[in-house]
Amino acid sequence: MLTPLGDSIWIAEGPVVPFLHFPYPTRMVVIRLKDGALFVWSPIAFNDALRAEIDTLGPVAHLVSPNAIHHLFLGEWKAAYPAARLYASPGLPKRRRDLHFDAVLSDTPESAWVTDIDQVAMRGSFVMTEIVFLHHASRTVIFADLIQNFRLDWFKGWRGVLARLDGIVGLPGGAPREWRATFWRRDQALARILAFGPRQVVVAHGEIVRENGTEFVRKAFRWLSR
Repeated sequence: MLTPLGDSIWIAEGPVVPFLHFPYPTRMVVIRLKDGALFVWSPIAFNDALRAEIDTLGPVAHLVSPNAIHHLFLGEWKAAYPAARLYASPGLPKRRRDLHFDAVLSDTPESAWVTDIDQVAMRGSFVMTEIVFLHHASRTVIFADLIQNFRLDWFKGWRGVLARLDGIVGLPGGAPREWRATFWRRDQALARILAFGPRQVVVAHGEIVRENGTEFVRKAFRWLSR
């Protein structure tokens, strides 16, 4: 179930969940930090088989929500790993008042992972802020919803037509057009991500890019840099 993407970084695929009547796959990222602790990005549905694999890697210490709609399974992971710290994306604590968050994420990496992972808050939209993570060892950048690049055959019928019009099908993909329209200013965060020089790009919804990540990100964000 866990697939390695490089030194100390893995992905796992979760179930398809409905979002605005569209079928969305789920994907999480696990990073083992230099201290041996595990950083779990956007946890997928929890089950015993996944736990058995996770526990062979190290102790789960950090459960991370990258934006305010990636929160479905945080509660079950926190219940399974009560000692883990829970990190909210901006706006999520108001949505999930049933959870106690240890911190709200910003542009500044937490001290627990600052030597392994950098992070950038993609602001500028009045709807939602997403925290983008940059894993140094594998030169991987991790997006939740700001880049979506579904296979051409993923959505069927009218959903496929709308997805193509929305700009989230095929390469390079991008953010849905209705989300793009909510950006009232051009954020400087993109320059930081490009300066990182990513090789790999992991997205929650779509195809993983294994090489030439910088150019892929640049193309996916052409709408933001105009």
